[in-house]
Amino acid sequence: MGYDAALTSAGAATLLPGIPTFESPFLDCDGFVPAMSPEHLSVARQLREQGYAVIDFPDADFDARAAAIRAALDGGFDWARWRATGFAANEGLRVQDAWKTQPDVMALAANPAVLDLLTAVFGREAKPFQTLNFPVGTQQQTHSDASHFSSVPEKFMCGVWVALEDIEADAGPLIYYPGTHKWPVINNEHLGVTALHFQNGNAWKPGNAYDATWNALLAAHKREPKTFLARKGQALIWVANILHGGARQTNPDRTRWSQVTHYFFDGCAYYTPFFSDPFHGNILFREPIDIRTREPMRNVVGGAPIDPDFVSEATDRAKRVAGGHEAHRSQLAEAQAELAYHKDRVERLRASLSWRITAPLRSDAVQRVGRWFSRPRVS
Repeated sequence: MGYDAALTSAGAATLLPGIPTFESPFLDCDGFVPAMSPEHLSVARQLREQGYAVIDFPDADFDARAAAIRAALDGGFDWARWRATGFAANEGLRVQDAWKTQPDVMALAANPAVLDLLTAVFGREAKPFQTLNFPVGTQQQTHSDASHFSSVPEKFMCGVWVALEDIEADAGPLIYYPGTHKWPVINNEHLGVTALHFQNGNAWKPGNAYDATWNALLAAHKREPKTFLARKGQALIWVANILHGGARQTNPDRTRWSQVTHYFFDGCAYYTPFFSDPFHGNILFREPIDIRTREPMRNVVGGAPIDPDFVSEATDRAKRVAGGHEAHRSQLAEAQAELAYHKDRVERLRASLSWRITAPLRSDAVQRVGRWFSRPRVS
């Protein structure tokens, strides 16, 4: 079969719909992916090669929106406590899902031009499902979003971070590692663990094993981070698997106002890999809300909705396992506390005067009991 016949029989833009368009091996092959504008194609190629792309946020009212968001959210933070103790402890400040009450947060998250861009470069309709607003640096450890919230098919998730003011180097700017999105997506099974794995006798916290692996990969490949010193209105799009985080904020008097919107894409299943072991029957499904419509996104794979009963059962099982694990830890802690209490009582009793005075009586009683048990028995 010739090339033209292969294209005709396959149908244009119908091959590998389970791979985001920017990552498709057909991206630069005429007729095999939907036509894109030159601007969209440029972003798609940057996402493919770098794992991120920088754009100017496409909103003529951006300055006014940024000012309104800052004014609306500023009073909700305990700035005195953060500057006194939170800053030194590397804590960040954030508001999750302010879109529910702040129309300008919603407007940035549901910006039509951004949605059109993401829909084009991923090949499925983009749907915003979460916003995070930050007044200071996150100071967040390097991580991959693909392990926190993911999709099947994989990689149909992205973040769009936009600066609500000019970001200075001492304000804890966003950092990212170009090209790390090309490394495999890591889940529990790749680490040889389950969601309830134990290490060093303690309950396993998912981030520990993942953090160690990500840090080892960065060291082995000698990767250095890039720092995004954004101007107000600049936005960075990152794909699900790129490693990124927040630099240490060194000036507590600085602010670093920004907004992140996370997007899923239509026709996928959505879940939390950290707490899912699919072949053990535990899948912590997500049922995200499309924040434009406030309607839940259906879990779909291969064009067919997943049975809601299965979603419920697998999710309940994941929650029960996690809950049972927590109950076990609680019961163990209670038992250890009770043992320590009784041990302390015994030690205090043995140190008391009454214990020493009654010692001969206890010794005589023990001897009499021993003699009684050693008497010959008549059968």
